[in-house]
Amino acid sequence: MDKELWNKILHFDFDDTLSEYGFSIRLAHENYWTKNFTEQAILEYKKFMYLAATSDFMVSPSKIVDIVWHQHLIFTQSYQDFCKIIGKQIQHIPSTHNREDFEKFKQAKERTKKYYFSYFGEQPKCVWEFDSMFESLNLSKSKIKIRTFIIFGILAFLLFTIPFYFLLKPLYLIIKNPEFIFMFLGLAIITFISLGIFNGIKFKEITKYFDKDSFIYSLQPLELIYLKKQNLSYIINGTVNELVINKNIKVNNDNTIELVKSEETTKSENLLTITTLKELGKSFYPALLKKLESKPLFKNNKNCMDAFKKYFYKSEKFGKLFYLNFGTLMLLLMLGFIRLIIGISRDKPIIIITIVLIISTVLIILYLNRLTKLVCTKTIPDLYKNQILQTLQNKGNWQWKYFLLGTSVLSPSFAPLINYVDNNPNNGSSSGSSCGSSCGSSCSGCGGCGGN
Repeated sequence: MDKELWNKILHFDFDDTLSEYGFSIRLAHENYWTKNFTEQAILEYKKFMYLAATSDFMVSPSKIVDIVWHQHLIFTQSYQDFCKIIGKQIQHIPSTHNREDFEKFKQAKERTKKYYFSYFGEQPKCVWEFDSMFESLNLSKSKIKIRTFIIFGILAFLLFTIPFYFLLKPLYLIIKNPEFIFMFLGLAIITFISLGIFNGIKFKEITKYFDKDSFIYSLQPLELIYLKKQNLSYIINGTVNELVINKNIKVNNDNTIELVKSEETTKSENLLTITTLKELGKSFYPALLKKLESKPLFKNNKNCMDAFKKYFYKSEKFGKLFYLNFGTLMLLLMLGFIRLIIGISRDKPIIIITIVLIISTVLIILYLNRLTKLVCTKTIPDLYKNQILQTLQNKGNWQWKYFLLGTSVLSPSFAPLINYVDNNPNNGSSSGSSCGSSCGSSCSGCGGCGGN
């Protein structure tokens, strides 16, 4: 191995010029990639380019490496500088999808794998064997959309009401009120609790299908914080608070904040916050919060985690779980609905059962909505708390503490500003005086590369 060449390639910085929408931020933003996965994909691209530079035959990238390659070609000056370091102009050769090209690129892929192994070992499966970051979750897409299932479920509910009415009527005529209400409420409580326990077990079982080198096992604390809270402001609050603790930012007596020192920091979120506050000057926190919420660096945390949530609840495994919950709760609701119909037909008082059914319907809607978020708000965070964090060496840094303990670790001087924003969500930058008192694309068909 040419160690000198590899070190040059390895240390080449695609984000040499600091920018709010630089190479890695744009790459993550356009493909809904997590921060660590983006860095891993860039590293694998560098390895691929080393193989291209040192081989005398065609080498072929994976779909994910090809996405990075396409992105780099857009940054023309950076790509030219990179090729100068390599000492070879690497040409991008797209496939025409004919049979001859298929065989040529198939052979190139096999050679690339062997050549890669001789220098770098086994290829990471998540980058080299899958076409997207999310495929490493091993979740096949459901054939029936949840929305479609709900529509047909409601129609089935109305259709089966008739036979259930005649089936249950003799029994309902025996059961008087308020005994029925108590029985219905008791059954509802048992149903919700049983489904909750069952769902928790099933979600844990689903995570076992994820590949061990999947992006899920290398999330950043800020990504987990958004996953858990489903609110971008929590990420920004934590970032600003860390700068307050490090005494980069000062909270004044009039509840304004200002930059005290702009020392070098290795965390991109901290650096962006410092730069933004430097532009704003002395400011009220809602103005800074609104400004940072629009920055791609912070929005990437939201975008990749929202994409994961969407990918998960469109999966077949989650779909089956949702169908079971929906069917069970609809059956429960039908028991009360038929009681209501019988009461109306017999000219009996229906106020209490109507209220109970309205409350039950609202609770069912909220429960099912919560179910679609449960993998984000509980399953994955619990996976980190109970398993993954036990093996992380840097779990003691402040961001991990913030993920584990939440707002309890916020600085006493900064916490009141958070409370003000939470209580006045529509403030924006105009609330200064009051404060004083919200799956990636790639060019398909690339087969390999050649060099001049």
